[in-house]
Amino acid sequence: MFALFKPLFFLQCFSLLSVRVSGQTNEVVFKEGVKIEVIELPSECSQKSKKGDLVNAHYDGYLAEDNTKFYCSRSEQDGHPKWFVLGVGQVIKGLDISMMDMCPGEKRKVTIPPTLAYGIHGSGKIPPNATLIFEIELFAVTKGPRSVEAFKNIDLDNDRKLSRDELNHYLTEEFLRDGKPRDRSVHDQILQDIFQKNDLDEDGFISAKEYNVYQHDEL
Repeated sequence: MFALFKPLFFLQCFSLLSVRVSGQTNEVVFKEGVKIEVIELPSECSQKSKKGDLVNAHYDGYLAEDNTKFYCSRSEQDGHPKWFVLGVGQVIKGLDISMMDMCPGEKRKVTIPPTLAYGIHGSGKIPPNATLIFEIELFAVTKGPRSVEAFKNIDLDNDRKLSRDELNHYLTEEFLRDGKPRDRSVHDQILQDIFQKNDLDEDGFISAKEYNVYQHDEL
């Protein structure tokens, strides 16, 4: 399976928001070269996705040329929706663009040109210069894990660096709050990914600089 998602900087799980769907719509907009068709909208939307938010979604990917399905999130990781930070390159640029200003409970069909996907080289099942279509269902939007507030919550001893124990504690608390059973191996893999990708000087800690805190509106 090709790597559609780059490894997460951090995983933060919250209970999925309950939404009521008001019905289908056929709104179509174009944003930075991406065609976005809104299929369904919730009757209420108190929070829209923005850069730096942690989002939870299912998505299916197709080749526009012949409608061949090349990816389905429901067949990965026991069918759990994917968590990722929006707008920071953890997904292809076209998905970062197309999922901005999206409500929990909303469904979209988006068409992404090669320049915002895998370009002239392609990737795995995706040939070079391929236009892609994604069907996306967004379940949750939460404050992103690289906010100043999140850093302070994890940094229990206030030394401006995150230890493995602090991150392990935080992950454990978030999984418990989520209320869904998860295999310990998943927890350990997340922790390993965090340090592998962010402990740049390999000193066993993630500094504030390595954490790369996002500048949110409230800061």
